[in-house]
Amino acid sequence: MRSHWEVTWSVWQALFMREILARTTGDRLGWFWLLGEPVAFMAIMSAVRSLAWRTQGIVGADFIPWLVVGLLGFFLFRDGLMRSLTAVQSSQALFAYRQVKAVDPVLVRAGVDGILRSLVLVVLLAIGLLVGIDALPAHPLEALFVWLSIWLLGLGCGLVVSVAARLVPDVEPFVKMLGLPLMILSGAIFPLHNIPHQFLQYLLYNPVMHGLEMLRVEFFPGYQVVGGTHLEYLWYWNFATLALGLALHVRFAERLKAQ
Repeated sequence: MRSHWEVTWSVWQALFMREILARTTGDRLGWFWLLGEPVAFMAIMSAVRSLAWRTQGIVGADFIPWLVVGLLGFFLFRDGLMRSLTAVQSSQALFAYRQVKAVDPVLVRAGVDGILRSLVLVVLLAIGLLVGIDALPAHPLEALFVWLSIWLLGLGCGLVVSVAARLVPDVEPFVKMLGLPLMILSGAIFPLHNIPHQFLQYLLYNPVMHGLEMLRVEFFPGYQVVGGTHLEYLWYWNFATLALGLALHVRFAERLKAQ
């Protein structure tokens, strides 16, 4: 007789294989887009920088490595949030097996996205070394911890929106609209140092910005982070969203699995 944890682990393994095959073989451009998206953003932002604000430097970091770290950190959060929106809905057929819970596809999707984004980061850092751009983290263990912290934020928010989108269909398009504004307001592609304090104080409520700034300072020790950013604030959000998301999945477990 298998224990509950053994059954759950078997379910996660099966869902992982299903998800990874869907991501890598279901779409011919899947692997290309994983690398192509950040590269395209880098090309666009480099052009914008050279044309519009070439005189504005980033203290303590080169622009391209700074941009890569910020973009991939944001994509790590974004994928955990956005791909969780439809995780429950797209797995309805699997709920015929009582061993599969509504929370399982959300957790597995977040895990797959975290692994893929981590691989993309390693590949881009390796390419940077080959072309003479040293973007390796100055503090590898601390950078890994912040990377995992950002992933947990995406997972926590994903757990919440996966329930909200299933119970209230109008939530899905609203969350999808947040992608680009949130990327800009998180400082993923534009430095936020020159924003006046009366506006910056409101951006500090955004936990993603705290994660990206802390990630960058672990990569570039001379980088001057935006004042008022703290890793502890990010972890307050992690605990809150994870607790709320898991509680919602327990509370609405039957409704989430209903056809």
